Amino acid sequence: MKIPFSKIIKSMNGISTPYFGVQWNPPKGDREIAGMVVSFLEDQRSLYTPYDPEMPDYVDGSIMKMRMHLTDMLDSGSAPPEVAGHIRAMRASCAKFLGRLRPSGGLPGRLDNAEFFAALGEMRGVFGVHIAQLSIKYGLDMEQDLAAILPVPDTEED
Repeated sequence: MKIPFSKIIKSMNGISTPYFGVQWNPPKGDREIAGMVVSFLEDQRSLYTPYDPEMPDYVDGSIMKMRMHLTDMLDSGSAPPEVAGHIRAMRASCAKFLGRLRPSGGLPGRLDNAEFFAALGEMRGVFGVHIAQLSIKYGLDMEQDLAAILPVPDTEED
């Protein structure tokens, strides 16, 4: 089930969106590229599957695939600068996660469960912020599973 953009923006507080507003409509090509990024990430279960069934070897492979795909999007030159910045940040988060698993760049090492899940949670948090910003800037809906990693809205009232 898709979560409509209007619901996402209502639940977000404190995300700076200097480009999105009543007076700004993103170029159609920019919106399409941002939509392709979100659509690709909707199918990446390692971003949102509950922690207990996660298998480190499968997550490692999934994150390597995400990193390669994000790199391909940048290498194609089709990503506008505003979207490319988000892609670069997500790709860097993948690299950081993989660096923890592969500290010398070789075969995967073994992290204990706490280290593995902390690294995965940190990566999911980075992705959630950038996905939320893309959704808000370009008016994108997303699948409910992926929306689970968006930042939690501040519901405390002053």
